[in-house]
Amino acid sequence: MDWQDEGFLLSKNNFNENSIIIETFTFSHGRYSGIVYGGSSRKQKKYFQIGNKIFLNWKSKGQNKPGYFNVELIKPISPFFFDDKKRTSCILSASSILKILLPERQINKYIFDSFEFLLNNLHLENWIQSYIKWELSLIKELGYEINFSNLNKSINFNGKVLPIPNFLLNKNITTINKNEIKQALIFNKALLTENFIIPNKLKLPTFRNTLENYFN
Repeated sequence: MDWQDEGFLLSKNNFNENSIIIETFTFSHGRYSGIVYGGSSRKQKKYFQIGNKIFLNWKSKGQNKPGYFNVELIKPISPFFFDDKKRTSCILSASSILKILLPERQINKYIFDSFEFLLNNLHLENWIQSYIKWELSLIKELGYEINFSNLNKSINFNGKVLPIPNFLLNKNITTINKNEIKQALIFNKALLTENFIIPNKLKLPTFRNTLENYFN
């Protein structure tokens, strides 16, 4: 079985001395993992920065059989933020969340497009607001939606009262301070944890906590 697609690198792990196993989020095939032979070589390893957009050529003996990738770099993203710990944590947080929450090999082009939009706009000043809204859109797409227009300033969820950040209730607010960012990240984390992490016995990615801690 062969196919070609474009996608984003979500994770990588060593396989042997010269090869790696990568997890990708592709446009037409969903979340896919496979071996990259020679992926740790000096020539190839520059491609494999989390968040980079890559072109994938997948080969396998069958649809449910292990396979391997040949990879070409489409667009480097992570290298532009190596000196920015907050934005780097944003990339790693979003990638890690997709890795644990997306069903394997299930196509979701809306989530793919929203993730690409997030990465393409990380250079903007209000990037953290885009990240917060991206998390909410992901939560909605995975099955839990909040209609903010019909709510007061809090929601009751699983016996807990969650205050809703003002900028999520008021679309006219364009600038938020560090405390409001923190509140929004805590709000989203509660939704992720109660809806997906706890029920599926998962662990919230460390990079998500790291990102939140930058706004203490």
